[in-house]
Formats: sequence, structure tokens, C-alpha cells
Amino acid sequence: MPMKLTRHNGRSGKNGTYNPKHNDRRFDIANSEHIDQERAKQNVYWDCYQGFHFPKDQEQEDKVVYSFEQIERAFYSERYDDFCEGQHERNRKTGHSNRDRSTDDLWKDKKTCPEESLLQIGTMEQSVEPAVLAKIAMEFFEEFERRFGEHIHILDWSLHLDESTPHIHERHVFDCENRYGEIAPQQEKALEALGFDLPDPAQKPSKLNNRKKTFDAACRAMLFDICKRHGLHLDEEPEYGGRAYLDKQDYILMKQKEKIAVQDQQIETKEAELEEITIRISDTEAFVEEVADVAYEKAVEAVTDTIREEVRNEDFEIIADTRESLFRSYTFTPDTARTIEAVFSNIMNRFKGMTQHISDRLASIFRSPKKKAEIKEPIKESIRDKLARSQKRADEMNARRRAERGTPPKRKQQNMDR
Repeated sequence: MPMKLTRHNGRSGKNGTYNPKHNDRRFDIANSEHIDQERAKQNVYWDCYQGFHFPKDQEQEDKVVYSFEQIERAFYSERYDDFCEGQHERNRKTGHSNRDRSTDDLWKDKKTCPEESLLQIGTMEQSVEPAVLAKIAMEFFEEFERRFGEHIHILDWSLHLDESTPHIHERHVFDCENRYGEIAPQQEKALEALGFDLPDPAQKPSKLNNRKKTFDAACRAMLFDICKRHGLHLDEEPEYGGRAYLDKQDYILMKQKEKIAVQDQQIETKEAELEEITIRISDTEAFVEEVADVAYEKAVEAVTDTIREEVRNEDFEIIADTRESLFRSYTFTPDTARTIEAVFSNIMNRFKGMTQHISDRLASIFRSPKKKAEIKEPIKESIRDKLARSQKRADEMNARRRAERGTPPKRKQQNMDR
């Protein structure tokens, strides 16, 4: 019976843009029932800076192995910094500096973040040997680089042997020179520069008529050709788990018979929410700018309703609810629990008494848009004064985080057969 060849692509799911932590196992796999901890030691990882590395490398104290997340952030910083700086200057000239984005913002945005491909041959009942899958993937990536490498860059990939079926996660980014001569992440322009046409050139570009569909068809044809060279007999009918556009996490859940635990993703989401609250409190300028601008566009009616209806310290019930939800849903070690309690306590203490002031000021902005520029500065000054006592501590915490993450080395030209 012929096996299925699957190449499933995506950038984001129900929990936001995909995080490469799943791919290089930079999380506690002991909490994931679908991952075999012993077989995880056989996984293979590659990235565009370090080349090949293995789980055992991460355990060596004298060897620094940077995570996929660090590698991707470094690539975006190195390649797209000129684009961001140019955009900042254009925004400054037009008075729209609030639209400025960093290379990290590009990495996180679902339109400009890396695209992830899941490559699998067969199912948990019948699949190719891991060595064969690895050879096919290597040949595909080399051909991919030769044909598309000018505008599509493979950032990292991982061969997972610790789940029910061997499979590969690969992440890449599309980019092309813009009209200002800057290299910027942009998918359709990159594919156009590579010579890909619309599926139906006579029709206008649309969700169903775009160059990405032509590109994916070309990649699929490349994969089938390589598989045939390895003597594999495959069903050439496209397979996406029974639906045309399945969410990546749902697809994996289905293929592993719903054995994949999503606890790690949920924890990361809660941590991200908590970190976002802390960042918004500490970053005065971003907080005021974002709330004011979004309010004018009426994109967050829930925020304006809260400001109108709850102009008192009870506004912080949402923070308390977040804390209670976190402790109801997960069991933490005593040290971790104390740390989380300290963070929430710090948040509550810093903002007690400030709700009335912020609400009144923002309400004035909503009532009279013409006063926006005049009123925003006093709001900023008031918040700056109240946060001054905690700024030093926040800076120290951020410095420790940066030191723990480390800084990836400069990217080198790597050959995948190294």
C-alpha cells in the first residue's frame, strides 16, 4: 500500500505565531505524554548559524548551543535592521513614529514571521526509516536552497524521532528588496522575483489565487521526485489530515491520535500574558501610545468600556483573575510560586491609586481627539513619576534575562552536509 507524503505549512494557530521551542525541545518534555524522553536524545537539529547539533550538545556545560529562537531573532536583526531603520526614518518624516517596528516585531508578526513546514512520510502505522527520511529531507533542502535561496532562507530544521511517527519541522522566511533598496520580509514579492505566477494569471490575486499555491505545488513536485529516486512508492493525492487547511496543532493531534499534550503551549501562553502585563506597566511610553492610538481607532471597545465603567482600583480584578487562573491550572514549585506571587504583588502595588488618574485622562482623549497631543504628555509624566521607584529593578531583571539567553554568533555560510 503506498504511503502518504505530507508537507503542511503554517505561521500561526489558536495560540498565536508558532514558536520554535517545540522544534528544538527547549521546554520541559517531561510534561508531554506524546514525547519519549529517551528517544528525544536521538533527535537531530540544524540551523543557519551553528549547522548541525544534537541534544547531548545542550547538556555540555563547556559548550554554548543557541536555541532556534535565538538564532531566528539574530537572523532577523542582521538581515532586516536596515529596513526597520529606514522605515523609522520615513515614519518620523510623516509624523507616524507610532508605527515603528523592530526586527523582533517582524519576527513575531504573523505576516512576516518565519513559515513552518511539517514534513512526514507515512503514518504511525507505516512510515519510512528515519535515516531515509533524513536523506530525503537533506536533498530537498539542498535543492530548495539552490533554486530559491536568493529570496527564501531556511533558518532551522529538526528531525523528531521521539514521537509516534518520524517527522521534520523546518522554518524559513521569504524576503525581497523593496522600492527603497532595503531587504524586507515579504512573501508574494519574493515569489514574484523567483518567477512564480498566479495559478490563474487571468484573475486578480486572492486568497485562493496567489503565488504561494504555485510555489507549494513546485515544492511538492520536488519532494516526490526525490522520494522516487529513493525507491519509494507514494500516494500522490494531497493529504492534509482530511481537511484542506488544518491548524498545525490540530493536524498533529489527529495524526498522533490525540495523544499530544498542549500543556507546554498553555503555560507559555500564560507566561506571555503575565510578561505582557509587566512590560506594559514598565514601558510607560509604549503603554500610553498604544492605548491612546487603539482607542482612537475603536479597535478595542472592551478597553474603552472598562475605562468608562470602572474608574477605580477594582479595575485590577483582571490581574487577580489571571493570578487565580494560573494557580488553579498549574502546580508550581514553591520557588516558582513565590516568584509569581511577587510579580503579581509588584504589579498591584505599582498601580494602586493610578486607575482613576489614567481613566480620567484617557476619557478626556476619547471625548476630544483634538486634545490628544496636549493631554498625552501629562499622562506620561504622571506614570513616569509613579514608576520611577521600580524602573531600576525592572532593568536589572531584563539584564539577567538577556545574560541567561546569551547572544548568538554572527551568521556564517553553512553547508547542510557539514
